[in-house]
Amino acid sequence: MKATIFDIQRNSFVDGPGIRTTVFFKGCNLKCKWCHNPESQSAKRQMMFYADKCTGCGKCKEVCPNGLKSCGFCGKCELYCPNDARKICGREYTVDEVFAEIVKDKSFYDNSGGGATFSGGECMLQPDFLCKILKKCWENGIHTAVDTAGNVPWEYFERILPYTDLFLYDVKAISDELHKQGTGVSNRLILENLEKLSGRKDIIVRIPLIGGFNDSETEVSGIAEFLKHIKCEKVEILPYHAMGEHKYEALNMAHEKYYAPDNIEKFKEMFGGKENV
Repeated sequence: MKATIFDIQRNSFVDGPGIRTTVFFKGCNLKCKWCHNPESQSAKRQMMFYADKCTGCGKCKEVCPNGLKSCGFCGKCELYCPNDARKICGREYTVDEVFAEIVKDKSFYDNSGGGATFSGGECMLQPDFLCKILKKCWENGIHTAVDTAGNVPWEYFERILPYTDLFLYDVKAISDELHKQGTGVSNRLILENLEKLSGRKDIIVRIPLIGGFNDSETEVSGIAEFLKHIKCEKVEILPYHAMGEHKYEALNMAHEKYYAPDNIEKFKEMFGGKENV
């Protein structure tokens, strides 16, 4: 069994408690207009080309079996480019290969209260693989976290519940219509799953605060009111950042411009002390 992974980041401090290794699965069934990892959206491998790094030396065309007319993802252009202008995004891993990367830092997890986090894209779109790698971590005493947007059948949650210590759960909008505008899908299943999950496992709710999308008092207060009925450890407000914009250019993808709101402190007060920016 294999899964398509686009990155494995060690020594992460932002994807759950302690020092963590975060595994990023490729493929997502949301299309958030502000996504800072656009390379995660497609489940297929992609070639990223950073034109600003390219000096036009022609080495990539020279080594490419197809003369850059098509890509078979052999990796030669990436290997021989002297300026790192080309990068293949997405590689198939077995469960054992992913675990081999995770277990390298077990001593750091044990000393810091950290562990492994499975993210994306949407890691729960590859449920068989996710369940197996979670179980392998759990059997080896490694704390597990699943970072999800929750837009999957509830049965997927039921399968991984025994092996998941923490859920990092995204709530992007309370208005269904606004959620459709920003992500392309309804939020009904997402909110229903969060209600079912409440009280069964530790949950950190994450709210990406996007200027020009969900940064209205009505929207944020609506999310805060909904979360009053959800048992969660804390709420993390994540202000928009533009660090992923160069990736859109590398993938030749169009994207919209957003900004970081300037009224974050006011919104924090709406969450009754659970907020943590």
